[in-house]
Amino acid sequence: MYVRVQSNACAGRDNPGMRWSRPLLWMTGAITVPIVLASLWIAVNGWNWLRAPIETQVQQKTGRALAIQGDLHLRLGWPVVHVQANTVAFANPPWATEKYMLAADAVDIALDVVQLLHRNIVLPTVQLIRPTVFLEQGTQGRKNWLLDQSQQDEGAQVQIGQISVDHGTLGYDDSASHTHIRADISSQSTTPGGGSAADTTAVGGNGVVFRAKGIYQQLPLQATGSGGSVMALRDERQPYPLNVDATIGHTHVKARGTVTSLSQHSAVDMQIALSGNSLEQLYPLLGIPAPASHAYTTQGHLSHSGSVWRYENFTGRMGTSDMAGVVEVNTAAKRPQLSAQLKSDTLDLDDIGPMIGKRPAQETASAAGGARPTGVLPDLPFNTDRWSSMDVDVHLRARHIRRTTGMPMDELTTHIALRDAVLTLDPLEVDLAGGHVTGAIALDGRANPITARARVQARKVLLSKLFPTLTLSQASIGEINAAAALSGNGNSIGRMLATSNGRLQGLIAHGEVSQMLMEKAGLHLWEMLELNLSGDKRIALRCAIADFDVRHGVMQADTLVFDTEVTTLLGSGSIDLDKETLNLQISQRTKRTSPVALRSPLHIGGTFAKPSLGVDKTRLAMRAAGSAALGLVNPLLALIPLIDPGPGADSDCRSLQSDATALRSKNAPAPTKPR
Repeated sequence: MYVRVQSNACAGRDNPGMRWSRPLLWMTGAITVPIVLASLWIAVNGWNWLRAPIETQVQQKTGRALAIQGDLHLRLGWPVVHVQANTVAFANPPWATEKYMLAADAVDIALDVVQLLHRNIVLPTVQLIRPTVFLEQGTQGRKNWLLDQSQQDEGAQVQIGQISVDHGTLGYDDSASHTHIRADISSQSTTPGGGSAADTTAVGGNGVVFRAKGIYQQLPLQATGSGGSVMALRDERQPYPLNVDATIGHTHVKARGTVTSLSQHSAVDMQIALSGNSLEQLYPLLGIPAPASHAYTTQGHLSHSGSVWRYENFTGRMGTSDMAGVVEVNTAAKRPQLSAQLKSDTLDLDDIGPMIGKRPAQETASAAGGARPTGVLPDLPFNTDRWSSMDVDVHLRARHIRRTTGMPMDELTTHIALRDAVLTLDPLEVDLAGGHVTGAIALDGRANPITARARVQARKVLLSKLFPTLTLSQASIGEINAAAALSGNGNSIGRMLATSNGRLQGLIAHGEVSQMLMEKAGLHLWEMLELNLSGDKRIALRCAIADFDVRHGVMQADTLVFDTEVTTLLGSGSIDLDKETLNLQISQRTKRTSPVALRSPLHIGGTFAKPSLGVDKTRLAMRAAGSAALGLVNPLLALIPLIDPGPGADSDCRSLQSDATALRSKNAPAPTKPR
C-alpha cells in the first residue's frame, strides 16, 4: 500500500481557469493603460489640443472661421457630451455687415452624440456668457445662421433646444424689409416662491429680460419685456411666457401671455392692448389693409391656432366712438381672409371721415388759408395698392349715430366686403330723421382710377326732423322720399362725384310747411310783418319735387318745384360737383295778392363751403326807380310796383309725382336681405 502525493504547483498546470487568466490580464491592461495614460495626459495638458482640429473642421464645412482663444473643457457622458469654451468667436459670411455672427466670453454646449453620428448637429441646451449675436438676412434668400457655404440651405442649421443668456447683445438686420434691431438681453433667476421680477412661469432655469431699439419695417422701434426660463427658439411644444411693452412708429403695443415656438408662432394665447394715431399704421406691422382713422385704443384676447388668428372679446375707442366685437384672420388661402363682427353703441360720423377721405379739421383750415383751399367733398385718395393683399368680410352695426351738425341718425347697419380688390358696402342701411335709408356702393380698385357705383334710396324721412336746428323747419310736416343712382371714376370720393353720371331725385307728396318760411322765400314783406306779430302758421304743402340729371359731375335741374297753398317756387340751374359751386335760380309764383313784395327771383350761388343767397339787383333797382317816379306824382302810387297781384296757378303735382315715382323705382338699389 502506498500513497501518491501531487504538489499544488503540478496540479495547477491542468486548471482550465488558469489557462484564461493571463490573456484576460493582458487585454485589460491593453485597454486600461491607454485610458489611464490619456487621462493622465489630459489631466496634465487639458483639452486645448482639440481647438485646432475643431476650428479646421468648422472652416471646411462652413467656409467661416471659428476661433476658440480660451480654454476648452469636455464633460464626457452618454448620449450627451458637454463642451465648455472661453473667448469664442464665429465669423459672419463676407456679405454680412457685421464681422462676427457670435462672440462670447464663455459658452457651455450640450452636444447630442447620437444625432452627431447621424450628421445632425443637435444642441439640447446652450448657455452663453456675455455674448454678442448678430442675425442677418441678405439677398437671394441668404441667412447668416444657415451653415452651408452659400447660407441658403434651410436644413444646414444647428438645432437648439434651449438657450440661456447672461448679459448679452442680440442684433437682427434685414435690408429687404428695412429692419435693424439691437437688443440687450439677460437671464434672470426665479425666486423660490415661484416667480421672478419678470413674472415668468416657464419650467426650470432662468427667466429672461430684454430691452430693444432700432428700426422695424422703416418705423422706429423701442421695446422692453421679459420672457420665460429659456428662449425656446426651436421648441414647438412648450408654451413660452412673454411680456412685451413696445412702441413701433406711432403704435403702442402691450402684450402678455404665451407663445408656442417663437420662430413659428404655432400657438398664441395673449392679452393684448393696442393704441395709435390711425388704424392705417397697422399695415406694416400686421399686413392688414386697415383704413385711415382717428386715434384709437383697443384691448382684447389674441389667439392663434393652425392657420387662424383670432382677436376676440375686444373693446376699444376710435376718436369718440366705441367699438367691440371679434376679428378673425385665416391665412390658409392664397390671400389672407379677414372676417369680423363689429358693434358700436355710439358711432360719431366725424370718426368715419378719414376712412372716406375727409381731411381732418386742422388740415382743412390750413389748406383753406393757402393757395388751393380745400373743398367740402372728401379729396384724400384711397390706397388701392393694399386692396389686393387680403379679402375682407365685415359686418358692422351701430345703435346710435352722433353728428356735429345735429342731423338725427340712428342704427347704422352695413356689410363691408373686399374681394379681388373690389370694395362693396351692401347693404348700407341707416335710420334717418324718422325714415329709413338703404343703399349699395361698389368701388372697383382693379381700375386706375377707381370705378365707383352707388345707389341710394330714402323713404319717409321727416322734414321737421331732418334739420332740427333750423327753427322754421320745426313747424313743417312732410315725408321725403328720394333716390340716387350715380357712377364715376376717381381715387377719392370728391373725384368720383366730379366725374359722375346718373340721376338724383326727391319727392314730398303731402304735408305742411312753415308759412313764414314761404313768405320769406316769396319776399312778401307785408305777410312777414303780420306773422312776426301774430306768430308763425302752417300751410298746406301740395308737393315738392327735385329732379337732377347728372352729366360729367354737373347736376342740371330738370324739375325743381315747391308748391304750397300760398306760393309756388320754381327752380332752374345747375350744381357743379367738380368746382363745388352752386348756380340755382328760384322764381316765385304767388297765389295770393301781397300788398308789399320785392318780387325778385332768388339766386343761390357761392360754393359748398360758403353758399350765398341773393336777389336780382337789376330788377329791384328798376322797381325802386319806378316806385320813386310814381311817388313823385302821388305817395300812394309808390306802392304799385311793390304789389304782387298773384294768383299763381297750382302745379300739376299728380303728373310730377307719377314721373318721380317711376324714376325712383328705376334707381332704387337692389333688394337686400331683411335685418
